[in-house]
Formats: sequence, structure tokens, C-alpha cells
Amino acid sequence: MTVATTDEVMAPAEFERCPHIQTEEVNSCPLCGGGRHSEFAIGFDYELRTCRNAWHFVACASCSHVWLNPRPATAELPVIYPPHYYAYNYQSVVHPIAAWAKGVLDHGKLKGILRYCSGAPKSYLDAGCGDGRFLRAMAARGVPRSEIHGLELDERVVAHLRAEGFQAFCERVEDCRLPAESIDLATMFHVIEHVDDPGAVVRGVRRCLKPGGIFAIETPNVDSWDARLFHERYWGGYHIPRHWNLFSPQTLKRLLEQNGFEVLATEYKTGHSFWMYSLHHWLRYHGVPWPKLAQRFDPMGSLAALACFTGFDILRKSAGFRTSAMLLVARKRA
Repeated sequence: MTVATTDEVMAPAEFERCPHIQTEEVNSCPLCGGGRHSEFAIGFDYELRTCRNAWHFVACASCSHVWLNPRPATAELPVIYPPHYYAYNYQSVVHPIAAWAKGVLDHGKLKGILRYCSGAPKSYLDAGCGDGRFLRAMAARGVPRSEIHGLELDERVVAHLRAEGFQAFCERVEDCRLPAESIDLATMFHVIEHVDDPGAVVRGVRRCLKPGGIFAIETPNVDSWDARLFHERYWGGYHIPRHWNLFSPQTLKRLLEQNGFEVLATEYKTGHSFWMYSLHHWLRYHGVPWPKLAQRFDPMGSLAALACFTGFDILRKSAGFRTSAMLLVARKRA
């Protein structure tokens, strides 16, 4: 059974009680400004069911960038990012073993990024720091908490991090009040896809970095096997409607280079949650629903499947395949 939405696309019956939220049109490409685009994908908020809108991704005819059009109005952000959003409560919503394994992967990720720094960083910025796990990781590496900065849009999270001694601020990167050229290393893990103006965000990070400073940015990769397999509607990397911009390695590299960075490396990380959410959405919402089977692929509750897909992606990236999570490391040009 389905229910009609004002978008003239049929939503799954589970969305019947969800609100229809306000939207705003984005008819120009956020990267190149081009006005011609074509339909790329369509879907609903399959993960959190915060609204019943049908959401459309479009692709730019000029530069191939993919973005959400229309997207939620700014006033609706508290709706699509509810208090129980996983990034604000990561440690409490995942299995302890999964959290430990994630910590191991995070350690390896930071170790790899630090190879590109000219020396041990004395100052650090994590833009979109969530619950602060990377802030704590850098503190464990010896960076003083007075020089560890985090930006997040949830005031409760920021208050907790400040109580721990970190320099946390409830503000966007574009509005960041950090002194210019004060940061050695900046990271942005799965944040750039959430913003309305990726160019302004990258320029905001560049302003904060010292000359030669390192910027590591991780985001979903639309040029991946699972992204193509579940392209039309159910790919987990869409994270509808919270992901507003989607990149390939080429479009993200172009964005960085056009805003004052030299790209040093492109690496691929595990995209296990994207695989799992893709299968979850397909099983639960495509054709005859299989909700109990779909639940086995929920990354927040299925430890065995999480381990399998993490191992699967580790093997794939070791063999040189592109996964659905990419990490670009760049240096600020003088």
C-alpha cells in the first residue's frame, strides 16, 4: 500500500503520518552555477522517516555534479536532524564491539592523514565534529585541548565538548570565527555532502589553515559499485534528505583545486553502512516488503552484517577497487 504526496510520487504507507515539510528550489548547480540538469534519482527519508516528501537528486549537464533539488527549507533542519540523530549519539546507538572496531578504523585513518603533514600538528580543526571522537583521538596524540577545535550545529553536543576542555563552537564553517591561518590540520568527515554551498565551506576551511596546512575530506562516492547498483532510489549514500551534494572523485578534486588546494591523495575507505542501508531500503520498501529481513541490514543493530560488509570493503579497497566512501587529502596552496 502507498500514500500520495504533494510531489505526485507515491510514498510507502509507513510515511502516512509523517509531516510534509517546506522546501526550496536549487535550480543552479552549487559547483559551477550551470542551469541545465537532468533527473538522477528519487527517494524518501527511508532511514528516519522524518517527512513524507519525495526527494529528487539531479545531475548538472555541465560538470556532472549531483545535488538535491528541491531541498528542505532552512527552517526544517530541526525536523530532518532530530535529537536522536545518530551523529549526536554515536556511542549510545551502536554496539560496543562496533564502536571499538570503528575506533580502530578511525585510528588508521588519522595515522594515514598525518603522513601528509610536514610535522606533528600543533593545532587541529574538525568541521562537523559530531560527538567529538576525532577531537579525543587528536588529544590522545598529544595535541593540547586548547588547540583542538570542533564545529557542530547541535548546542548540547558543543556544551559537552567544551566541558571536556575542547574549543567547540556551535556554528557553520562559513561563519567560523577562528583566526585566519591558525590551524595545521583540518578534517571534515562526511559533512561536505550536508551543506548548501560546498565552495564556501572549502574556502572557510582554507581561511583557517596555515600556508601548507593539510585538509582531509571524506564523503560518499557516487562513482562506486553499490551507488550504481542501487542508483535509482535506494542507495544508502543518498541519506535522503540530509545529503544535499554528492561527489565523484573528479568533482571533489575539482572543487578543492578551484578553491586554493593541491590534492595530494585520493583514498577509499569502507562504505559498509551504505551497502547495508541500500539493502535495508530495498528489502523494506521495494515491491513486497520484508521488514524483518530488512532489519538484519540496519547498521545500528546488526553486528554480524556490519562485520561482513566492513571486511568485504576492506578486501575490495585492498584490491584497488573504488568503494563508496572516498577520502581526499589536500594541501593549502600559498
